[in-house]
Amino acid sequence: MVKPFDEQPGIESVISGYTGGKTENPTYKEVCSETTGHYEAVQITFDPTVYPYKDLVDLFWQQIDPTDAGGQFFDRGSSYQTAIFYHDEKQREIAEASKAKLQESGIFSKPIATPILPAKTFYPAETYHQHYYKKQPEHYERYSVGSGRKAFQEHHWGERNE
Repeated sequence: MVKPFDEQPGIESVISGYTGGKTENPTYKEVCSETTGHYEAVQITFDPTVYPYKDLVDLFWQQIDPTDAGGQFFDRGSSYQTAIFYHDEKQREIAEASKAKLQESGIFSKPIATPILPAKTFYPAETYHQHYYKKQPEHYERYSVGSGRKAFQEHHWGERNE
């Protein structure tokens, strides 16, 4: 989830981590155990005058299967479910409007399952998870293709996702 945001103008940082759960400072192993209540997530710091929040949300939809409530592609379970976490009422309104527009677009035949939730404490992931696409580019690309993510994106978004 880091790479597509990392490549946009106005994005100051993209940090991989965990949010939404009850365990303080969880580890990847704990989050994947499905016992912490956390989602794997990214925290994005951005300049809204260069890259508005609406654009972040729109780009997010193009990275996921928003109709899959059980995880994403090969990654299954609650820690891999998708969500948009908002920090204020304006962000919530933008995210809800974007979700409604996506549902009405007809791009997907199933309902959009991604919830819009209030942000909770964000815990950065371990160092080896940060910017994984740069550290392990071959593995990152193999996973993108092998998991079905790339084909899904091309099917639903075409050239816009390249």
